[in-house]
Amino acid sequence: MSVRLHVNVDHVATLRNARGTTYPDPVRAAEECLAAAAEGITAHLREDRRHIVDADVERLRALCSRSARTFNLEMAATDEMVAIARRVKPDVCTLVPERRQERTTEGGLDVLAGGDDLARRVKSLVDAGIKVSLFIAADPGQIERSRAIGAAQIELHTGEYAHRHASGEGPRNTHVAGELDLLARGAEHAQRLGLEVAAGHGLTQDNVPALVAISEIVELNIGHAVIADAVFVGVREAVRAYRAAIARGAAMRKGRP
Repeated sequence: MSVRLHVNVDHVATLRNARGTTYPDPVRAAEECLAAAAEGITAHLREDRRHIVDADVERLRALCSRSARTFNLEMAATDEMVAIARRVKPDVCTLVPERRQERTTEGGLDVLAGGDDLARRVKSLVDAGIKVSLFIAADPGQIERSRAIGAAQIELHTGEYAHRHASGEGPRNTHVAGELDLLARGAEHAQRLGLEVAAGHGLTQDNVPALVAISEIVELNIGHAVIADAVFVGVREAVRAYRAAIARGAAMRKGRP
């Protein structure tokens, strides 16, 4: 199965909001991503609206509908966000942990600690016809609970793997290999339970291929690195570069160099 690339356009909105202008437009960036063959667009509507705002969500939903591509709305597991999602009806809702003071999402959602409140919110989204993904660590208990409360997909948090890789520890380093093994075992366990497996956080052109070599992973969500690369080469070329990195990982699945 080919691996889908969903591009997160949050940081185009971050740049726009830094000056309080109407540009650069995250929807224009999304158009460029789709033109370069990204399969979907991801956006995180935070409670403090620090980058993506409600109007962006409406426009991104419309763009993806017109383009017959996937719109993935990342959001905290709150009643406010569930109500917005039920109204906008993204193709996918990815529930993530969220703290006001963090720069970016830190760690996976604790599905076990979420209890009945989280289960109720997942059910509300599922009842509205929305596919639910939970952004979690590659932990068997978290994976099993995700399946039990009705998620169709999990997104494995790849932050520690990315951190190890960025520290100069290549994929054959013991620590990096250990993180990859942990992700691979989590992905295999999730697939056995009938869950679709995505992955994301801290992914770059350098660390994507070894991750994609894990055959159970069918989707990547990448934002910051794509937008950072786009500063130098443009959005379309950046997306194409990540598609090429995914292709290198797919070749590793088949045992080719």
